[in-house]
Amino acid sequence: MLLGTVLVLLLAGAAPASAHAALRGTDPDDGSLVRQAPRHITLTFTESVGLLDDSFRVFGPDQRRVHTGEATHADGRSDTARVGLPGKLAEGTYTVAWRVVSADSHPVSGAFSFSVGKRSATTGQIDMGPAEDPLTRGLYDAARYLAYLAAALLVGTAAFALLCRPAHTAPLRRPLVAAWWTLLGSTAVLLLLRAPYEAGTGPAAAFDGSALGRTLTGRPGLALLARLLVLLLTAAFLIGLSRRRDTVKRPVALAIGTALAAALALTWAAAEHASAGIQVPAAMTSSVVHLLATGVWLGGLVALLLTLRRSPGDDLVEVVPRFSRIAFTSVTVLAVTGLYQSWRGLGSLPALTGTSYGRLLLAKLAGVAVLLLVAGYSRRWTARIAAPAAAARAAVPAPVPQPVGGPSGGREAAAESGAPGPGQTPGEPESPDGPVQPTAGSGDPGVRRRLRRSVLVEVAVAAVVLLITTVLTGTLPSRAEAEAAQQAPVGALPPTTEITVPFDTGTDSVTGSGKVLITLDPARVGENGMQAVVYGSDTGLVAVPEVRITFTLPSREVGPIDAELVDRGGYWSTNSVNLPLAGDWTMKTTVRVSDLDQVSVERRVRVEP
Repeated sequence: MLLGTVLVLLLAGAAPASAHAALRGTDPDDGSLVRQAPRHITLTFTESVGLLDDSFRVFGPDQRRVHTGEATHADGRSDTARVGLPGKLAEGTYTVAWRVVSADSHPVSGAFSFSVGKRSATTGQIDMGPAEDPLTRGLYDAARYLAYLAAALLVGTAAFALLCRPAHTAPLRRPLVAAWWTLLGSTAVLLLLRAPYEAGTGPAAAFDGSALGRTLTGRPGLALLARLLVLLLTAAFLIGLSRRRDTVKRPVALAIGTALAAALALTWAAAEHASAGIQVPAAMTSSVVHLLATGVWLGGLVALLLTLRRSPGDDLVEVVPRFSRIAFTSVTVLAVTGLYQSWRGLGSLPALTGTSYGRLLLAKLAGVAVLLLVAGYSRRWTARIAAPAAAARAAVPAPVPQPVGGPSGGREAAAESGAPGPGQTPGEPESPDGPVQPTAGSGDPGVRRRLRRSVLVEVAVAAVVLLITTVLTGTLPSRAEAEAAQQAPVGALPPTTEITVPFDTGTDSVTGSGKVLITLDPARVGENGMQAVVYGSDTGLVAVPEVRITFTLPSREVGPIDAELVDRGGYWSTNSVNLPLAGDWTMKTTVRVSDLDQVSVERRVRVEP
């Protein structure tokens, strides 16, 4: 019931998508020249996106910001973003900077331009502000890391207490309480910083009431709210369990604890990479199981370390082998789910070394490999501790029944005494020094000390692995990166073609030699725009009496077509070069530097259909 409620709360209206939104198209088209000013700017994405108060920033030809309306979804479609423009726009080039939040909770941004009536001369670079605030990003990432650590410790400590059943649980209370408060605090910080993180602003924006209200209506905000709710229920469960430990049946406690842990893991899965992309239901299930296995193993290591330090030796004879088997099961689950998630995120083997996501994944795999090596060493000392219990069970031919109404836990102990020994399961490694005598078990301070050191190294390596995992969950998956790169904007024009034409008239003046930088936009059949800027021999801009460019298509005997460039005072341009056919055109550039001196240079230019 709890899982169902959290799932409905977080995933209402969610649909499969590519992790991280990719821009599918813009209206007006990127780089286009329109004769009449548009009334709206509309963006179309590959998945549903969330809008911000500052999703659009439009800069005019004078590089000043243009007043726009509120960002909305076009025609009610969640994969679009639209903003209204003023009734009258001056002629020239406009730059649009946009920022939205993709379905997997990560903000994405970009920019494009279009021109009204004519293209503007480029006089400087527009300052569109930072893509993100470094302090906000740093605080947000730190809170995410603390949340991962606290969740692993909370789940692992509770699972250790319920599954390994140590006789003395007092050493586990302090880490359990610390993990709960840390997770509560980090979740609250994430909730406050969510708005400035999405908008790319400073941490002070966290206290903006309207921004916080918008956060609470989005899926990432709902996931964080659900996490707070689950934490409150977890606190009530743990308090009730500690007060009624002798009356609560273990299967009931395990069932409730498992449901709470799964609901907690779901608040991550529902708002990160698993919630967007291919196979969303399977991915979210795998993510939840992966997070739970991580917590049971890594958080359980901390609980084991505390138990090794403070519990009596007799208690460890049963507890340590139980955790060893649980840890082995957790590692197996992590391997299966990790393999699936790696395939889903990578998409291809070359991405393992060719993308940031792949390289981070390799670093995580290396950390896990080190962790497994240390864990293997720890299991050798686990066998030493478990040996006395195994020897004692081997000497007991049959289980000894406990009388009804006997001491609490007697029936459970009797059942265990007749079961296969938890300290000597099939395939359990033997002691590194050969057969172990019963006296060399948990009571040996040297054995406990070595196991404690080994587990401490495991905990340290696990903290590093979780740090890499935190960075990995905030990195664009390789599969999504490839999809975004292949996603050609619908109706968008190809990139502007740039041609550099060197010239030399044979004179010694500054204008006698140099180069002409020519841009042809969009280099397609039909009407094209063209700009030509002349640089002298000292690489500075120079003014010349004439620049003439003609186009000829020899294969079809078309041309010459004169571009009819106009001197714009520093550069030459036209918006009406009509190239009627696709093919390899010959562009002839003539530069006249005086009444007598001029030179013509030919270059081949490809015009697409």
